[in-house]
Amino acid sequence: MQGNVTMLNVSNFICAARELARKSGLHITMGDDFEEYVGITDKLSGKSRTDPNFRPDCSDLPPGKAFWIIGRDRTDRVAHVQAMRLDDLTDTTLDEHLRTLKACFSDPDLKAGPGSSCSCYAPSARGITGLVAYRGDLWLRGDFRGCGLLACLGRIAFGLAWAKWSPDFIYALVADWNIEKGVADRNGYLHKEPHGAILCLPAQGIHEDDWLVWLTREDILKMLSESARAR
Repeated sequence: MQGNVTMLNVSNFICAARELARKSGLHITMGDDFEEYVGITDKLSGKSRTDPNFRPDCSDLPPGKAFWIIGRDRTDRVAHVQAMRLDDLTDTTLDEHLRTLKACFSDPDLKAGPGSSCSCYAPSARGITGLVAYRGDLWLRGDFRGCGLLACLGRIAFGLAWAKWSPDFIYALVADWNIEKGVADRNGYLHKEPHGAILCLPAQGIHEDDWLVWLTREDILKMLSESARAR
C-alpha cells in the first residue's frame, strides 16, 4: 500500500463504516453478479432504473472489475444499493470516455441507439486519466434517509475500491439537487464541476445534465490515513 496506509488500515476503515451501517439497521453485502444485481434493482419501488453503466446487456462487468453493494433491513428487505466499476483510461481521459459513450456501453455503435449523445463541459475531466473508478446507482430507501448513513456508505464503497484497485480517481455523476442539498458533500466527494455529463439516451429514456464529482488518489489516501490515526 502507498502513503503509510496498510491493508490492515483499509480493512479497519471498511469494517468501522460497515459497523455504523449495522447499528443503523442495515446489513451490508457485496457481490459481482450484475444479472443478479439488476434483477434486484429493477424491482425496487421508488428507485430509478439502473443505468446502462451497470447493466450486463450494455456494459462489460467482469468479476474483478466491478462490484455492487446491497444493504438490507432487519426484515431482509432491500433498503440500499450502489455499484462501482473500474475503467482503464491510461490512454485516454474521462472527458473522451464520457463523450464517446464508452462510460455507458461496451460497444456504443451497437448498443446506444439512435440519437444518443453525451457532452462533457467539466474542465477537470480532461485531466482524469489512469485507473478510474465510477460509483453510481446509489439509492437509499426513504426511511433510512436523514440518519447520517451517506457518509458511512460512501466510506464502504471507497474503501473496497481502494482495496481492490487502488484507483487514481473515483468519480460520480450527480443531479443538481445532490449539489444543492449537500448530498455529494455528505458522500465524501471533495471536488465538483457542473455539466460533467449532458447525456441523451432516447432508447433508455435518459435525458440528464449531471455534475461531475470526484476524489483523487491523494484524497483517498488522506481519508484512509486520517481514519487510521484516529483509531
